[in-house]
Amino acid sequence: MMKKRWILLGTAVVLGAAAYAGWQRYWYYTPGLIAAATNPVQPNQPVNWSQGPATATTPAVKRPPNIILIVADDLGINDISAFSGGLVPTPAIDRLMTEGATVDSFYTGNATCSPSRAAMMTGRYPTRFGFEFTAVPPIFAENLSHGDGIGPLKAIFHKDKVKGIMPYEQMGVPASEVMLPEVLSRAGYHTLHIGKWHLGEADGLRPENQGFDESLAVLAGAAKFLPDDSPDVVNAKLPWDPIDRFIWANLRHAVRWNGGKNFAPDRYMTDYFTDQAVNAIHANRNRPFFMYLAHTAPHTPLQALKSDYDKLGHIKDHRDRVYAAMLVALDRSVATILAKLEQEGLADNTLILFTSDNGGAWYVGMPDLNRPYRGWKATFFEGGIRAPLFARWPARIKPGTHVAGVGSHLDMFATAAAAAGSPLPTDRVMDSMNLLPELESGQPIPPRTLFWRSGDYRVVRDGDWKLQVSARPNRVWLYDLKADPTERHDLSAAMPEKVAELRAKIVAQAAQMPKPLWPALLEGPVRIDVPMNAPWKEGQDYVYWAN
Repeated sequence: MMKKRWILLGTAVVLGAAAYAGWQRYWYYTPGLIAAATNPVQPNQPVNWSQGPATATTPAVKRPPNIILIVADDLGINDISAFSGGLVPTPAIDRLMTEGATVDSFYTGNATCSPSRAAMMTGRYPTRFGFEFTAVPPIFAENLSHGDGIGPLKAIFHKDKVKGIMPYEQMGVPASEVMLPEVLSRAGYHTLHIGKWHLGEADGLRPENQGFDESLAVLAGAAKFLPDDSPDVVNAKLPWDPIDRFIWANLRHAVRWNGGKNFAPDRYMTDYFTDQAVNAIHANRNRPFFMYLAHTAPHTPLQALKSDYDKLGHIKDHRDRVYAAMLVALDRSVATILAKLEQEGLADNTLILFTSDNGGAWYVGMPDLNRPYRGWKATFFEGGIRAPLFARWPARIKPGTHVAGVGSHLDMFATAAAAAGSPLPTDRVMDSMNLLPELESGQPIPPRTLFWRSGDYRVVRDGDWKLQVSARPNRVWLYDLKADPTERHDLSAAMPEKVAELRAKIVAQAAQMPKPLWPALLEGPVRIDVPMNAPWKEGQDYVYWAN
């Protein structure tokens, strides 16, 4: 009897040790397993957009303009063929530039997605209301710290900061902030959100709580474009990237309608969002509407429609071909929306604004995403924060207009409000500039100063001068962007007075900002000039990105 007990105990210990070892190896599947058990994805359901007037009381050309803000996710500046780059042509996206206006030096609100979207939706530096870091659950941040690092550069996970941190679902734009759809609603607009949100998932923080009349949302930072095993999908995984490992394990092919339960789209995500945008345009054809169409492409996971992939046989690298096929779908979305506006007689009096939330990502492993600029997503070098701004409004903006000067995601707010004839909030500091006069006239944007910040990595662009200050590594970079737009010649050692002048501006601006609403749990190394999968070499420039 005693022998049997010892055998059972030994077996239990062995099984327990095996289970623990398995959990240690595959623990990053835990969030997805919990979500599948507590909030399973429901079957596809119809989306019934609220129908506006059946007939128009005022012709479309005499109404306030419809406004469509299209935001790509992690789109590299070199992905757009209008800029003479890219793996594939993007003719529809190019049309937005050739038939409208572009700002020559346009910047994102931040070098990662959440704060950039907060800047667009509020017209304020996100640091003004404590939204300094991209919203991620602690388990995601911890996952990234388990990688091998880059040569001697290892990720740092601040486990001590997890205690007392607010729940991930509450990491969002506070309800006290005035969102762009709220301002446009006051001007009589019906407001629509389709796609990525990533600005809070709890009650009171979701799109339908923050001014949008209707929302078809991916609330988190990303989603799968199709189930992994769909016969219509081609997948490309990135074995060097711990982010990729986590998202393949945990993301789902799901959306939420007005805060309801998750349900499965009935097709490839980019096309699904596009079809829903077309339906929403038809439903609102006889009243002014604002649509925020926030695509998840070409953010990872890299998943393409097989029908798009099969047409790109000239691209030999599998990963590059999947990525290119994702761009094909994104461009098709723009073409479809332009065609629908024409069909409904709305094209002339619709303002379309197109941009990306930040530059192309280093972890995708493709060296030319942001060429000719240095840097990536999660750096404040130009490659991380340069983005397109294309503004098409045939009734007001002349084709082929190029605007010199510096614009920002911050300016989406004031520009859209001005187009709608709605005043800005007057009870708070607004950082947004109305760019409509310049977009219409082609005159330069007046000189201005812009700031970026993520923890102890802080940056200012003042006129043509740009200073970056980093704590890890402890150094500064100074560039004259007029003479050196791709940041090849660091002038910090030769011009200490200019460094001191610009550093003082950073310090003064930072003094106006409150503490972050939640701390950065992770500091991860990002090299400036090579992607994640490139070998480490001594002397490579890098920063540690706090998130």
